Order: sequence, then C-alpha cells, then structure tokens
Amino acid sequence: MDIAQAIVMAMQAWGMIGALTAAVFLTIGMDRIDEDAQGAYIFRPLLIPGVLLIWPLVLWRWWQIESEARGWAERYRPVRAGHGAAVIVMSIAIVTIVALGLSVRQEWPADIAPVQLSQGASQ
Repeated sequence: MDIAQAIVMAMQAWGMIGALTAAVFLTIGMDRIDEDAQGAYIFRPLLIPGVLLIWPLVLWRWWQIESEARGWAERYRPVRAGHGAAVIVMSIAIVTIVALGLSVRQEWPADIAPVQLSQGASQ
C-alpha cells in the first residue's frame, strides 16, 4: 500500500466515523445538551458537514456537557480572558499578509513570447 492509498483510507475512515457521529448526535445528542434545540429539526441537516469534519471535538464536547453537573446557563457562558490580545494580533497578521501578498510581484521574462494554448508550443 502506498502513501496515497493510506491517505484515502484514513479519510474514508474519518468520514465514516463522522457520519455515524453526525447521525447519533443530531438525532439523540442535540436534544440532550441544548434545551433550545428540542423540536428544531429543520436546521440539523445543515450541521452534517461540520460534524463530519470535527467529530472528535463534537464527541468530546458532548461528553463534557453530559458529565457536568452545572446548569445550562453556566455551560454557555463565554470565556473572555485573552480575547482582546488575540483580536489585535490576528488583525495585524491579516493586514500584514494582504500587504505582503500585494507587494510581491512576478515579472514575465522579456525573452519569452506568449503562446496561445490552442496553437501548442511547437509553433
């Protein structure tokens, strides 16, 4: 088995486990961990692609919420420490990346004439 086949098999296994996780979580788990989602079945198919990709996080968070004894409101209280610094750093990084991307220019070699693809390189 070469590396490409191993990667394809790993992705297939990841997808199958994700599909199983999505089926169980969206039919049973969603109602158990979020009381606002009880009876709301129309939006759940929209969550399938996300659950397929991040199923380990979904399972970990589901287990964490099920095993906690705290109330529903305390579970969803956001963590606010350190977000201000992260916002500033990410904003500076995005502006820097865009500026660097726009400043780097590639020039076409002067001694090579452009050729249409339909004519081919032989002419």
